[in-house]
Formats: sequence, C-alpha cells, structure tokens
Amino acid sequence: MTSPVQATSDPEPGLLARLSAEAVGSLFVVLVAVGVSIFSNPSSAPLPAALATGLTVTVAMLAFGHVSGGHFNPIITLGNLIAGRIRAVAAVAYLAAQIIGSVIGAALAYVVVLTVPVLTDARAAFGSVAAGYGEHAAAQTQMAGVFIVEVVGSALLVAVFLGATAGRRAFPAVAPFAVGLCVAVLLQFGQVLGNLPFNPARATALAFFSPSWAIEGLWLFWVAPLMGAALAGLAFRGFGYASAATSLGDDATSAAAGTFEDEHLDADDTDDFQADGEAAETGVVRNEPAAADDARNFFDGKKG
Repeated sequence: MTSPVQATSDPEPGLLARLSAEAVGSLFVVLVAVGVSIFSNPSSAPLPAALATGLTVTVAMLAFGHVSGGHFNPIITLGNLIAGRIRAVAAVAYLAAQIIGSVIGAALAYVVVLTVPVLTDARAAFGSVAAGYGEHAAAQTQMAGVFIVEVVGSALLVAVFLGATAGRRAFPAVAPFAVGLCVAVLLQFGQVLGNLPFNPARATALAFFSPSWAIEGLWLFWVAPLMGAALAGLAFRGFGYASAATSLGDDATSAAAGTFEDEHLDADDTDDFQADGEAAETGVVRNEPAAADDARNFFDGKKG
C-alpha cells in the first residue's frame, strides 16, 4: 500500500516540461482560432470560430493542465502571479513559451493559407482576423471602446480561471469547461468589435503575419488585457487572504483551504521540505509548500 509520503513525493514536472506544455497548448489554441476564423468567414458567421477556440482551450486544459496549470495566455499567467500562485521567474518563462507557441501556430496557419488558391493575399487574410480598432475593426469601434472591453473581458476571464481552480469545492473536470466557455462568449462579443482576442500572445502572433497596421496597434492588446488581469489577480489575492484570515487564522491552514500562495517548487526545494524526519516517520507531511501550487496541482488532484 502506498504511504502518504510516497504519494506526496512523486516527482513534479520540471520547468522544461511545463514550458513545453504551455508552448504546445498555445500553438493548438492559436492554430485553431486563426484557421477557423479565416476559413469560416467570421464577419458573417463568428460563432463557429468563437466556439471552436473555446473548445480548444478546454481540450488543451484537460490535456496539459496537470503539467503546467493550463494557462496558454499571458493574462492568465499574470493573474496567477499577482494572486501569489506562481513565481515571477516561472511566469516570465511561461510568457516566453506562450508567445513562441502562438507564433508557431500562426505560422502553420499562414503556410496553409498560402496553399489556398482563392486566398491570393495571405497577409490580407490574416489582417481580416487580426485585432484592431477604428477603421481596422468590423464595427469601427474606437480605441476607447476596445480598451474598455479588453480590460473588462480579460479581468473576467482571469477571475473565472482563478475562481474555477481554487478551493476545496472546485472540480478539476469542470474548470476547463468553465474557462473554455468564458473564452467562447468573450470572443463572440469581441469579434464584432474588432476581433478582440483577450490574449496578448495570440494578438502578437497574428500581427506578425498581418499588414503593418496590426503591429502598430499591438500595444493596446497588451496594455489593456494585462491591466484587466492585474485587477483580477489583486481582487482574488485580497479576497483569498481575507477569507483565509477569517475562517482559519494562519498561513499554513489557509494554504490547505485552497488559498494558494506560491508556485510549486523544483525538485531541490521539495527535498528540503521532505527532509523533516518526523513527517517521514509518521507519514504526515506538515505544511508542505510543494502542495501549495497553482492550477497545476489543482488539475493533478491536489486541491488542499
């Protein structure tokens, strides 16, 4: 029979594995989002693209959530960072992996577009689904309107992710569907206003293969969603700490109750905490920081 110590000392995925999961998941999301958007004529039938993207996020979270936490989006990573659920160094590495994966996904879609005879201008095709405002938006939405929607939409998406992956009453099998559906409905709203992606990595990847105006306006699709993510992360951190202080009264038990305060530790850090002789003898790991992970441990069945 497996002892509690053995169960809690299983090797955690290394940083390379987590970054690979983030890159592959981001590639998958962008490839489907761009491909379906271009080939389904989003100006007249946006629902298939929005729904397909949301379902892709769900599938990617189900497949890779137990490895990396299933972010696939810089705003999710920033929200987790501010909420205290991932370390700064890991967050920066996640961001790089997400951008790389997204650009590769967009590049694959670009190659496919080049093979379609009816699409004589690949950059124009990408421009038709790239994030924009003013004359580059389907509804000619002005910059202020796009900014507000990106901030609010990103804050809601991060709040859904953080809320769905925290606490004892959350279910790992349900969280990906909650996040995926949130992505789908936000994209449905954002496409009409200006193909708003609520994902800076996706906006960047599309801008690389679109006309020059997409790069020129790319700053907005970084600043606004990151602001929204920061607001959601701060709110989640504040509410989480308040709840923990009221119901439990100390940091150790608040971590057990689902108020995650740090990213999971590397192998060397885990060894330090598991060196406690009393814990090894009794089979009870007391105040184990390795279990106080972000959504990665949540999807792995370690909810506290």
